[in-house]
Amino acid sequence: MLLKHAFGLFTHPDSEWAEIRREHETPWHVLWAYVLVLAAIGPVCAYISTAMFGWTVGNERLIKLSNISAIQLSVLTYIAMLVGVLALGWMIDWMANTYGAKSEDDKSNGMALAAYAATPMFLAGFALLYPVPWFNALVFLAAAAYAGYLLFDGLPIVMGIQRERAIVYAGAVLTVALVILVTTRIGSVLIWNYGFAPQFIG
Repeated sequence: MLLKHAFGLFTHPDSEWAEIRREHETPWHVLWAYVLVLAAIGPVCAYISTAMFGWTVGNERLIKLSNISAIQLSVLTYIAMLVGVLALGWMIDWMANTYGAKSEDDKSNGMALAAYAATPMFLAGFALLYPVPWFNALVFLAAAAYAGYLLFDGLPIVMGIQRERAIVYAGAVLTVALVILVTTRIGSVLIWNYGFAPQFIG
């Protein structure tokens, strides 16, 4: 089962990346059996915390989202995460020839690298059950740092290139990931203007 890789990437990432390369799962199998499951953690936890627990900033009153608003935002976040992983996987494979890796017709290595490197970000979603903004920010910052490390560590193994080239390749991939992140944030603001803005209740 692909979910076993989630634990291995925290305990022995090098050998886990080698195993992922040997498995050579199709992109759609990685998406259905891994990404769809783990990407749901954050949106589900966010729904629970924002609709049921609520949060406070400083000494202000407890703030919650309405049930409908929490569902809408959680679903949109889930879709954005799936699109983000797919886009990053495609870009990793698209840039492969430039950095000396072999681009594949089925895009399996790029998709696997994007999906598994995002594991810390997926698991950080559990932190949303404790809706304290500074705590969530610290957890996601640490998760993003480890995800970046996994990407750098996995690139030469999964894509089959020299580690020296992987440094530049990883920089390009992280830049693309940042662009995707900023795009989703801008997209969120635009979507809010079309009837999906958060509805707060006190």
